Amino acid sequence: MRTLAILCALAGTPALATGLEIDVAGEANGTIRIDLFEDVAPQHVARIVELANGGAYDGVAFHRVIEGFMAQTGDVEFGKEGQDAALAGTGGSDLPDLPAEFSDRPFARGVVGMARSSDPDSANSQFFIMFADAPHLNGQYTAVGEVTEGLEVLDAIKRGDGGNGEVSGEPDRMVDVRVTE
Repeated sequence: MRTLAILCALAGTPALATGLEIDVAGEANGTIRIDLFEDVAPQHVARIVELANGGAYDGVAFHRVIEGFMAQTGDVEFGKEGQDAALAGTGGSDLPDLPAEFSDRPFARGVVGMARSSDPDSANSQFFIMFADAPHLNGQYTAVGEVTEGLEVLDAIKRGDGGNGEVSGEPDRMVDVRVTE
């Protein structure tokens, strides 16, 4: 990944970010550090970086959390505190949806993927982090990164109790999301 940043610098183009730091608060408290796969999913990584740099992810809930599967967040339209929690998970950003960037990266514990509807080209702002391996997602969703630190924080996120993993009451939130290089 650092090689890409060096090549960009030599070419006179800005280097892409290589990671995220997500401060989580609620039942889980701490920081999750993620290495982004800009070489695998450049458009999706650029979107996450743009939204994070603009503060769009700050205060957004983990609205869908399924034990043994994944924790989903990133609804910058309906997932912030004070908004209608019933709509969390149905929104995105005001930017256009992204075309799929599927790869051979397996959806293993700690991998970050982009959420989407049944349309493979519908990812926008929402993403999920895997609690466990889920090979049935391989090649079906865009993998955008991997947790390098903070799996214990991920594991402590409040689980959903609804039929589709919806979190009732007060969900855990991403209180601050920072781009790192």
